[in-house]
Amino acid sequence: MHGIEPTRRPAGVAVRSLGVAVVDPIPIYRDGLASLVHRSQGLHWAGQAASHHAALQLCEQVKPDVVVLDSALDPNCHLTKLLNAGDPALVIVTLIRDANRTQQYLAAAIAAGAHAIVPRSIDSRRLAEAIRRAHTDRRYIDPALAALTARPKRATLAKSDLSPEGAPLGRAAMPLSRREYQVLQLVAEGLENSAIAKLLFLSVETVRTHVKSILRKLSARDRTHAVTIAFRGGILIARTEDGHVVVTPDTTASHGPR
Repeated sequence: MHGIEPTRRPAGVAVRSLGVAVVDPIPIYRDGLASLVHRSQGLHWAGQAASHHAALQLCEQVKPDVVVLDSALDPNCHLTKLLNAGDPALVIVTLIRDANRTQQYLAAAIAAGAHAIVPRSIDSRRLAEAIRRAHTDRRYIDPALAALTARPKRATLAKSDLSPEGAPLGRAAMPLSRREYQVLQLVAEGLENSAIAKLLFLSVETVRTHVKSILRKLSARDRTHAVTIAFRGGILIARTEDGHVVVTPDTTASHGPR
């Protein structure tokens, strides 16, 4: 997490100003959204994150009212599900990139718990309004995307809408808990248990227990095998030119649980 010091949401206190956090892989885009929040009445900055585990930590520690999430960081809507499960009061505004502008993805995002769906190219005034509307009504669909929110026809799914395993995109199963998912993200980045423990404020033994649980749930032989399975199954997503999420499986250390 980087940027201006966030403001923690007071527990049990009604606050007119909404704390807004941003989860996006591109620094200049995060900075632009921070600027938008600072100049928008009724909104205040709650922080930013560029990866899944950082987003989960941000929401656990700061408890923003609203998270603005780039769809490229959540192609299977796993992060949306985990954020929603971790804090039912949290409002998730998903910024839809052109690559995710399909009936299948929008349906998956809404089913996972997204409260607002807007184009990533939306202008600043409309985005601020979408944030407010989503918080008030718990549902907002930008008019530009309204036609895509109709129920998709199951019989007309194209091959491009399917994963390599033949499942609809955005529908891959998430067998891991929130914490296990964070640990797996960091394992994929090549971190050892001691480094993961420091980042997540856990004991090394607790991290080791999570790794063992991940291996069991994914039927993996070791850490590298678990990361490979997670990439192939869509639980983790590979690095792109935008620099988001994690490294590819063949660059991770080959270690067993320890």
